[in-house]
Amino acid sequence: MPDLKSLLENNRAWAEAQVAADPEFFKRLAAQQSPEYLWIGCSDSRVPANQITGLAPGEVFVHRNVANVVAETDFNVLAVMQYAVDVLKVKHIIVCGHYGCGGVRAALENFRHGMIDNWLAGIRLIARLNREELDAMPHEEAVDRLCELNVLIQAKHVARTTILEDAWDRGQEIKIHSWIYRLDTGLISRLADPISAKIDV
Repeated sequence: MPDLKSLLENNRAWAEAQVAADPEFFKRLAAQQSPEYLWIGCSDSRVPANQITGLAPGEVFVHRNVANVVAETDFNVLAVMQYAVDVLKVKHIIVCGHYGCGGVRAALENFRHGMIDNWLAGIRLIARLNREELDAMPHEEAVDRLCELNVLIQAKHVARTTILEDAWDRGQEIKIHSWIYRLDTGLISRLADPISAKIDV
């Protein structure tokens, strides 16, 4: 495990390599950010948005939390979404979960984990609403299926915010994507067609 000094050394080497490849890189980056994508993903350190999509700094605006939850009462995610939609004018919002998510696994288990249980309450509700399907599967398959269901529901939560509804009313073209990442292959899959207009459910 690298120590903090080596992290700073790595940063210096990275910055020098960027300048060597493109002398104007940091000047352009400092002048403005204009990403077309907002990424709402899991805090898991194995799922870095820029790296797994091949995007450079400045090309994706990122919000991450445990189990990629979009709670309509979470001012953190709402502030990020409003800035992305109203100021940056992103065209795509990607809700990306990952198979084997520890937060989703914790929501499926039937014992206390501590304060995190409050954060995962919505995912526990998804599990209860899909209990028959999940109970028919081996445990690991059920965890992965709940990871998929969670992404689909969180994408709908994004669509039902006043931020997105108001943007669509103004004529902004924004699509909400439901993606999931597989840690053991490094590949992303689409779970559903994008949402591009108000939804009722």
